[in-house]
Amino acid sequence: MAHIILTGGGTAGHVTPNIALLPGLRERGFDISYIGSYDGMEKELVEKEGIPYYGVSSGKLRRYHDLKNLTDPFRVLKGAHEARVLIKQLKPDIVFSKGGFVAVPVVIAAHEKHVPIVCHESDMTPGLANKICLPYAEKICCNFPETLTHLPAGKAVVTGSPIRRELLTGDSEKGYAFCGFDKEKPVIMIIGGSLGSVNVNTHVRAVLPELLKNYQVFHLCGKGNLDETLNDTKGYRQYEYIREELPDLYAMADLVISRAGANSICEIAALAKPNLLIPLSANASRGDQILNARSFEKQGFSKVLEEEEITDEILLQTIFDLYEKRSDYISTIKTSGQSDAIALILDIIEEVCRSKAGKSHHHKA
Repeated sequence: MAHIILTGGGTAGHVTPNIALLPGLRERGFDISYIGSYDGMEKELVEKEGIPYYGVSSGKLRRYHDLKNLTDPFRVLKGAHEARVLIKQLKPDIVFSKGGFVAVPVVIAAHEKHVPIVCHESDMTPGLANKICLPYAEKICCNFPETLTHLPAGKAVVTGSPIRRELLTGDSEKGYAFCGFDKEKPVIMIIGGSLGSVNVNTHVRAVLPELLKNYQVFHLCGKGNLDETLNDTKGYRQYEYIREELPDLYAMADLVISRAGANSICEIAALAKPNLLIPLSANASRGDQILNARSFEKQGFSKVLEEEEITDEILLQTIFDLYEKRSDYISTIKTSGQSDAIALILDIIEEVCRSKAGKSHHHKA
């Protein structure tokens, strides 16, 4: 049985894709361990899955001046030592890294011990931690065709991002029952996202009376963003946050309007939902959402409106056009292969494992 170490942490985006791979790795007979930081959010998420978890010290590599820049190099060195000890003790056949600063010492230690590495890069351009890890990787999985130009030739593959299986098994009947919606009228699902959703919410609510003539609207508006005056509006449901019922609501939705974070848009693509993306404006972020959205638009997966160009008129017109052409979007996404990232990534992991086994057998002979 091959032994795989998963690593990555710091934000949910560095952990949830790893967790999404667990059922498939188990089915293919892998023995699984996880290396993360001592007390990062990944610890709790991974332990819930019943996977052995090992912590290493992790510092952050900053591009700006900060007093912690003086102590963090020592934390990184300590992490590198701890990672070497763990790699020696656990003897993995392969390491899969989702990035984040905790992955750096693990990847370097694995490389020193000749353990093959597969990396995954979610964003359009690699972040600093992944830039350090990429030279050591046998294969690099990514979400966008444009990312290939930033990665070593011959190593990179566009796979999309692994999506938690339960998202794909929603039941639309349950979604309609949860909302009290009518099956005859199409449903628009709006996901404000946790940050900066106020703008999206305001625009949507401004056109709500028009939208409700033809559609029903399910609105995830983010913490503290409910509008009590709309509570009894027929055909409109608003929630700050939804966890358990999310797969059923996705299954029910005919269109999705969302921000353009890499994980969110990969979920929408995996579900093959026609979508309108409203990326966080470059003033509010490093602009990666705009790049993500434009890539999906170019591939024919999404329509895009930037915040600065939205008027009530334009928003309504865009939604109507998207609904008219929904079947084109669905078939484009389905034929792209982006809707089965997990199988693609698992195949790559197995292939790298096999070629490593072949090489070591060859050396022994």
